[in-house]
Formats: sequence, structure tokens, C-alpha cells
Amino acid sequence: MRTDRWAKSMGRISRIGSFAISSSIKENQQQPCITCTTFNILAPIYKRINHEDPSCRESDYRAYWLARNHRILDWLLNERSSIICLQEFWVGNEELVNLYEKRLGDAGYVSFKLGRTNNRGDGLLIAVQKEYFNILNYKELHFNDFGDRVAQLLHVELASPFSQWRNSNIRQEILIVNTHLLFPHDSTLSLVRLQQVYKILQYVESYQNDFQLKPMPIMLCGDWNGSKRGHVYKFLRSQGFVSSYDTAHQYTDADAHKWVSHRNHRGNICAVDFIWLLNPDKYRKLLKASWSEAVFGMFKYLLRRASLTESDAFSFLKVDNEDCITYFGFCEALKQLSLTGHCHGLSEEEIKDLWLQADVDGKGVLDFKEFLQQIWSSTAPDRDDNKNGDQDDGSNDAQEQTIGFSVKNAVLFPPEVEKGRWPEDYSLSDHARLTVVFLPIRMPCSQLIC
Repeated sequence: MRTDRWAKSMGRISRIGSFAISSSIKENQQQPCITCTTFNILAPIYKRINHEDPSCRESDYRAYWLARNHRILDWLLNERSSIICLQEFWVGNEELVNLYEKRLGDAGYVSFKLGRTNNRGDGLLIAVQKEYFNILNYKELHFNDFGDRVAQLLHVELASPFSQWRNSNIRQEILIVNTHLLFPHDSTLSLVRLQQVYKILQYVESYQNDFQLKPMPIMLCGDWNGSKRGHVYKFLRSQGFVSSYDTAHQYTDADAHKWVSHRNHRGNICAVDFIWLLNPDKYRKLLKASWSEAVFGMFKYLLRRASLTESDAFSFLKVDNEDCITYFGFCEALKQLSLTGHCHGLSEEEIKDLWLQADVDGKGVLDFKEFLQQIWSSTAPDRDDNKNGDQDDGSNDAQEQTIGFSVKNAVLFPPEVEKGRWPEDYSLSDHARLTVVFLPIRMPCSQLIC
């Protein structure tokens, strides 16, 4: 029964792979799609095989981890996504690394691996089909932080079978990022995860500026170790990114219980695996402004958790000053909320940047009205999650044309997770695999950042 069920599921998944297009987009069959898969494959050094003995790991049993990873590769190569992003890739084991490089290479992929810092043993792998992409550049980002996390950036150009635009002036480049954020073992580490995303976006922005690149689609793939309710999700939404899975299924930001993708070591199930898309026609806020909003959002959340009203919060920030908030009071409040004062808290430079974002008139103090406007009032994303990316038909010649993507379909495996349930008979990983189908479309590129 289990074999039949998995065989049917494999057929369902493979139908949205690179060599075929799902039934939901039959009208676009003449236009080739690209597919992207993200999957945390659970490194053998972390996989427990005896619940009574937490020290007993799969990495001690070669037959176990080798068989499981062969099955993972079977699934990936049956699906044949154009882009594959893996997390918890066991870079510390030469045999496993050679296995993936050999099988992916034989299937027409070029791959790049990156280990976490401090020899953690696991890391990332990103692979793309040579038939679909020309590699323009590959970069590695080391956070060098509390979690020894890293990220990969791959700059690619679409090749044939997308040659219908080859003789036009339309750029066909994409930036793909693969990462795995820190698990929030306690509330103070939520800030670290937010900082990791900020570093990724800063790096992408710097890369585009250094190479004088025009706006292009950006895909952020990976295990984000946080749900749709979290600060990381809201931060990325404020920068114009959309969750591809939610877009495909017309879910809103409030639909946090519709699906899951992970059962963690505590037994909790949650949605943490995302493929984020930012199309080049989006008008983006300044990154520093979005970062400040995200931190102030965390600040507000912590105060509300302590049942403080906006008036109470203002009094908390004032410290001994009767009428306004000073920089000293602001710093003291951050320290009391555990946002500073420890090795992975806000840096002095970050604190000063936050204060400058709040003290817009430069007077050095904030009254109650300024506090409400600059700190307490959150800025919700003003974009529609249900939009699928179909923005412009390319008829506007006044703006430079570029390539973007419409999200046409998205599938999680095993299928139970799409209903918010975790199947007990699933053993490939403690994460679900997410695959998204993207349809390339023409669109005007945005030159403005608001």
C-alpha cells in the first residue's frame, strides 16, 4: 500500500517537472517553464535513529544514510527541476558529496556546495540544469555569526529553450539564493535570524551595485526556520517578495495554518520552507527602512507580549524623562528587552541607525506622536498575496523590458503537508520538499526605490 501511494505521488510530482507542464497551465504549453525545488534533506549527523538514545545518529550507519540519500536523489532526478536547492547537505562526508556530484552531473546539472563555518559538517548545495542556464557568477556568503550559517548566490542567464527572446533586448538573467537560517532555540535568536536575512539582502544589493546590474528576478530558496507569523516573513514581504507557494494557492499572509513543511526535533509541525520571488517590476522600499520597521516590529511584539499598551510602552521608553524619549532611554529599553547586551544582539551601529530612523527631525528626542508614528505603528505590506505575477504584456515601450516570472503552480511532498498534517510513514527527511513552476514573462523593470 505504501509503495503504491508513493508511486502515485511521484507521478504527481514529476508532472510539474522541467520536461512537462502541469495541467493547471495547459494554456501556456508553448511557453517553456522553469521549476525550482528546495529541500532540507536532513544531514545524517542530525538524524536520530533511536529515540531512546539521542546520541545514536544515522551517520554511524553507512547503509542507512547511503540508502536514504539514494532515494532522495531518485526523487530529485525523477522530478528534474531546473533549479535544486538543498540544505543540511553533508559536506563533511566525501562519499556522499561524490554521490551527489556524480548523479547530478550525469543528469546534466552543474552544482556548487558550501559548508557551514567552524566545520559544522553540513551545508548547502545548489544545482541547475546546464540545458536551461548559463552560469554568469557564483558567490558565497559567510555570516560568521552565532549559528555559523552561510548562503549561496548564483547569477544565471536563461539559455535555450527560452530562445524566443534571444534576438530581442530583453535581459534574461536571474539571481538565485540558497540558505538555511538559524533555528530559534530561544526568543533572543529571532533577532539573529532577522539579521541573517538582512545580510543576505544587503549582499544581493551590493552585488547588483558592484556589477551595475539592472533589476532582475530574485529567488530566495531554503529553510527559513520561521513561519508566516514571524518577523523574517514580514521583513521579506515589506521588500516586495512573495511566497511562491502561497501565491500559487492564493493564500494570504493570514493563512498561516493551511500548510506545513517541517516536523522539528520538538515534535512541532510548522511551515518554514519557502521559495521567495521578487520580480523586477516591483517598487521596493529602501532596505534600511524595511530593516528598521522589522526591528521595531519585534520591539512592539515584545512589549505587547508583556501586556503593555502604547501609552505604557511610551512610559517604558521614557525612563526618567517626563515628556519624551531620549537616546539613552531608547538604548536602555532595547537592553531590557534583550535586543542588546549579549553577543548576538544589535550592534552599536545598528542601534544608531534605528534611532536615526525614528528621530526623523534630528532633535534628539521623540514625543508621544513621533513614538506612535516611527516606532509603534507597524507598516503592513500593501501588496496582494494572491497576485500571480502577471504584470504587463510588454506593450509599454517607454520602460526597459526585462524578464520576470508568473507563479503557475507549487507542490509540497508528501501531499499530507498541504493540508497541515504530517504523515508518520514519511522517512526521507523531517522536511517536505517544495517545487514551484515559474512561467517566464516580459515586464517593465522598475528603476525606482521608494
